[in-house]
Amino acid sequence: MADYYPYQIATRRRDLSLIWQPGVGDAPNELAVDELGKLLTFPDLKALRNHCDRNGWELVRDGGATLDLGVARQWVEHPDLDTASAGLLLDAWNFFEDLSHSLKASSPLPPQGSIHDSAYEKIFGGDALEPTAGEEAWTDEETAVVRELLRVGLDLWEQAVHGSGAD
Repeated sequence: MADYYPYQIATRRRDLSLIWQPGVGDAPNELAVDELGKLLTFPDLKALRNHCDRNGWELVRDGGATLDLGVARQWVEHPDLDTASAGLLLDAWNFFEDLSHSLKASSPLPPQGSIHDSAYEKIFGGDALEPTAGEEAWTDEETAVVRELLRVGLDLWEQAVHGSGAD
């Protein structure tokens, strides 16, 4: 039986709970959607647990993750303000990849090339935008493609939960 994990999304308006499922084999990770392909969102963990119980889904109750999309949005929209941590950028990138795979009928993320691979490796390695000794500096191009990918991901998120409009 597949495992399902609670995944908390923090936004400026409110927090939502989602159900995340790791891919099996080469299958991508996905977020739970309904029979119409709409993202399943819950106002809290209790509602999420009830849904899983009703559907016979085994919810892994330990280690649920939380992603603060408000901080990600701030980094995307205000490059001159505080920098985001590499961990947050990595989590946001991976979340948007999973969201894109889950919403098969929605707009995908932009095509990714070698510059994305380079930026991802730096994020995955924990390299901050403002590197310290031993970390590799980000190029302006890497920073720009990450911002654009996250901007498209944030738009995809808005479409998934609100149809449009900012959160």
